[in-house]
Amino acid sequence: MSISPLLIEKTVREALEEDLGHGFDLTTAATIPAGTDCRAEIISREKGILSGLISGLTAFSQIDPSLDIVVNKMDGHDLKSGDCIAEIEGSAQSIMIAERVCLNFLTHLSGIASATRQYVDAVKGTNAKITCTRKTLPGLRAFQKQAVRDGGGINHRHGLDDAILIKDNHIAVCGGIAEALQQAKGYAGHLTKIEIEVDTLDQLEQVLKCGLADVVMLDNMDTDTMTTAVNMIDGKLVSEASGGVSLKTVKSIADTGVDVISVGALTHSVTALDIGLDIQV
Repeated sequence: MSISPLLIEKTVREALEEDLGHGFDLTTAATIPAGTDCRAEIISREKGILSGLISGLTAFSQIDPSLDIVVNKMDGHDLKSGDCIAEIEGSAQSIMIAERVCLNFLTHLSGIASATRQYVDAVKGTNAKITCTRKTLPGLRAFQKQAVRDGGGINHRHGLDDAILIKDNHIAVCGGIAEALQQAKGYAGHLTKIEIEVDTLDQLEQVLKCGLADVVMLDNMDTDTMTTAVNMIDGKLVSEASGGVSLKTVKSIADTGVDVISVGALTHSVTALDIGLDIQV
């Protein structure tokens, strides 16, 4: 699955409009004469995984379709320091105007892809898959989730409308686990998956006894409890570990035998990858 070109065009246009304010780049207009041409390279300044290339380059094509763009790397490709990701040639004013919006997409999304790859590598040799959450930046969810895929992870639900995930507050309002599952099952269509969150083995036992869930989220359990939970599930449900996952803990969590590990940090607190644009003179 890839992001719709229409969504890319819309999101990049909004980013450019935000940056241009009244419709012009004051610094560029003041310092670079119209008609000046130049050549620029987008360079990775550290090791990582590329993501957001199409979105980033769309900033240049929207500002100036006449710019000549050569692509050397693609989303999902490994980067090392010094790699030339793309080359842009043409109007210097156009390149300066689009530069920051392009780099904002590239650095942020490549940071997500790079972090995801670290988690994926950390659980190699286990059956666990790394997934993201809905803890995303408003307006950028599709882009951030694509970046997770570029890094080798998988996606959790994209929104509130594509799966049922019963959490502790739903259970509290419904009056219990069995009640929540029964109501969900009665409402769901035949293609809709039902996941429920538990944080104790007693709650898990209730879920298993009810028999209506497809996935169970083991929330904030220590690894000993999680191992017991996985043994109780015994393949009857998909098991997901969630809560406080870090690079230091993810391997021990994977070793419990869970099927999926969700990591909110992939999108809500990731460090940008250092990528820059250099003018070639």
